[in-house]
Amino acid sequence: MQRALVVIDDTDAHRRLLTEASQFARNGAAELVVFAWTTPEAAEDGNDAIEWVEEMEGTTFEDTDATAMTRQFAREFSEDVLSEVDADIDVDVETEVVITPDDERDDAILSAADRLGCDHVFLVGQKRSPTGKAIFGNIAQRVLLNFDGPVTVMME
Repeated sequence: MQRALVVIDDTDAHRRLLTEASQFARNGAAELVVFAWTTPEAAEDGNDAIEWVEEMEGTTFEDTDATAMTRQFAREFSEDVLSEVDADIDVDVETEVVITPDDERDDAILSAADRLGCDHVFLVGQKRSPTGKAIFGNIAQRVLLNFDGPVTVMME
């Protein structure tokens, strides 16, 4: 059975991407692995905010680390999007979460796809000028060039 890594974030383009990937995986033809990430800075800020709220409110949260919170986001995002898809489609979904700097996201995607045995990658690409791509690079471009399998890129 094929496995597809679907790289998500909380945007409409990523909702469309996950919907497209679910069509690919329909009726058990493939398994989807939903890949979400957060940066180390965002993880630290999130952890600091949780600690502050817990101290001020005298409350404790069930999941207080950035990885668990990002995994929860990925699960809820996937459930929400896939609940809108045709009920006849049976899709198995698992989540993969990493904390990685923005400039290492392509390596994290490639590493996860390899480690999880994924043979297809779905991701959203950013519209950039040729100069912008040359200076800043492009995650979709680097994944396309370095992944040994099909890559589906949906533009924002």
